[in-house]
Amino acid sequence: MKKYYLAQVNIAKMLAPIDSPVMADFVNNLDRINALAERSDGFIWRLKDGDDATSLQLFIDDFLIINMSVWESKEALFRYTYKSDHVQIFARRKEWFHNMKEMHMAFWYIEEGTIPTPDDAKERLNYLNEHGETPYSFTFKSKFTVEESSTYKPNN
Repeated sequence: MKKYYLAQVNIAKMLAPIDSPVMADFVNNLDRINALAERSDGFIWRLKDGDDATSLQLFIDDFLIINMSVWESKEALFRYTYKSDHVQIFARRKEWFHNMKEMHMAFWYIEEGTIPTPDDAKERLNYLNEHGETPYSFTFKSKFTVEESSTYKPNN
């Protein structure tokens, strides 16, 4: 039987350039928070461009940064996001990032051994914004299963 993991993308629109004083405390915490993720139960992989993915440009907007990772389960990602020291940084997000009107986080299931690409992430995020939560692209709010995801036919 095939094994599946949860892929996630999260984008954020910075209030200022990444090298500005406004973003300094966020940047100064990146290594610590990324290391925490990598040590967390259920962590599989994260996107890196150098030491982090803040320099990767997936969208036209230079102020958008991307975070991608793969976890054993949605529960493992939830524990890291809301039950670890990551929550301290998460609670301060308004200091560094704009409130986004569109969905900025998307999840989808991938087969073990698959590494999601930034283009995959962009597609899932766009799909979520166009169609709402489906087994193809969803958030913590939904309880879609791997089975539902594997049989779902996305609208083009």
